[in-house]
Amino acid sequence: MHRDLNHPDIVIIGSGIGGATMAFGLANSDLKILILESGEQMPDSPDNDDQQKIFSQQHFKPDEVWFDKDNKAFRPGNYYYVGGNSKFYGAVLARYRQEDFEEMIHEGGVSPAWPFGYAELEPWYCAAEKLYRVRGDSQADPTEPPRSHPYAFAAIEDEADIAIVRRRLQKQGLSPYSLPLAVDIAQWSQSRKVPWDAHPHYFNGKFDAETAALSLTASHSNIQLLTGSKVIRLKTAADGGRIEEVVYQRNNQTCSVRPQLVILAAGAVHSAALLLKSKNARYPNGLANRSGMVGRNFMNHNCTAVVGFSHRYCNRSVYQKTFGLNDFYLSDGAGGYPLGNIQLLGRVSGQILKSSLPAAPGFALNYFSRHSIDFYAMSEDLPSPDNRIQLDGDKITLHWERNNWAAHTRLVKKLSNALKKCGFYFVMSKPFDKRTPSHQCGTVRMGIDPERDPLNSYCQAWEHENLYVVDASFMPSSAAVNPSLTIAAQALRVADHIMQHRLAK
Repeated sequence: MHRDLNHPDIVIIGSGIGGATMAFGLANSDLKILILESGEQMPDSPDNDDQQKIFSQQHFKPDEVWFDKDNKAFRPGNYYYVGGNSKFYGAVLARYRQEDFEEMIHEGGVSPAWPFGYAELEPWYCAAEKLYRVRGDSQADPTEPPRSHPYAFAAIEDEADIAIVRRRLQKQGLSPYSLPLAVDIAQWSQSRKVPWDAHPHYFNGKFDAETAALSLTASHSNIQLLTGSKVIRLKTAADGGRIEEVVYQRNNQTCSVRPQLVILAAGAVHSAALLLKSKNARYPNGLANRSGMVGRNFMNHNCTAVVGFSHRYCNRSVYQKTFGLNDFYLSDGAGGYPLGNIQLLGRVSGQILKSSLPAAPGFALNYFSRHSIDFYAMSEDLPSPDNRIQLDGDKITLHWERNNWAAHTRLVKKLSNALKKCGFYFVMSKPFDKRTPSHQCGTVRMGIDPERDPLNSYCQAWEHENLYVVDASFMPSSAAVNPSLTIAAQALRVADHIMQHRLAK
């Protein structure tokens, strides 16, 4: 085994939203920080705009294979580049609602309370919005939680054909609000003629884990990013629970480093898998797993694409994704159970439709796209210990059964009815494939009880005092909005805690 002679003080595993934001938050510590990223940097390439390659050929997806509960193989919706999945995200950086931090009763069960309330995370939401340069307007959303600072940048304006639909929804008494977006639309429009949602980019105006957080650490000589470095095991000290060694593979060599602190941010599936894979004689069920909950409580939003069509409507927009609806977020609008969030999708072109309908003629798909508008309905998936990640050697099996689906079906119906009232006489919907995870979370949850929760409220493992897990794994609940901003806010909170309490010692 080749041993790296440059021993870092802190190792961060993964450069997605959690890992990159942690690096930014710790950059001023003057300690040597090594970021281990299994992927490489996203190239500046014409392929980034090629919708046939992105959607039909799945050019950017890795060759990785997972298995479902029936032992059927599938390629997951995960990407391995510097910046992680955020290179492809829709750049919606929304705060969880104040009620999301409290116990909430859903038709399908209970969404548990977090170990702290919204007020604890609010200052860090502000800091994360500043870091990721979020554009927004907090006035129109009826569920908007209290905030101590306004958005620093004005919301991105609707394109003309999208503004028409917003006005039609307002006439129905609904409250469309401007999505909080981490996009410099002027810069994006100068170089890209595609949506940012699901489209990779280099440095084209979308602020993700790389272009926002990591780019600001470039001037810090104490931070090193090592790409093509896949962590395969964490080793504990023989006489205690400290993580003593991080083992990774790079250039067909096995290397290891011995840091003071380990920050695991490899994503909800791979973080849990690494902890399980790192089991030893002292921890036969895996690391941080006294509770038996590592890998369990996997959550993934219930999601459906809803498309409204009318030959009398012409959609000439490029990016489309500028407003959402939370009218049914806290209840069904009539005092019933919460249903979820609705937001525009990035513009779905005929070429994108072709990836799902390969036999359909291109001219028909282009016509349909030109006269339609595309929405995304998203409802909360509730934690269940039976929804879990399991390992057999390196084989990852995802056991996941949807729950709270009846509420999601009602949300889709509410949206479909609203679109029909807007003049879209044909509305079609398609649930996202449950074997293709997105917004994964919950597999190494934080809490207040070491017997039930692998992590404390600062994402520190109860059993390993120098191990922190700071990605979507830590989430006790999934809420029903995009998780990226909450991950970033918690990462800044944890980084501050480490700086103030641990590194000060």
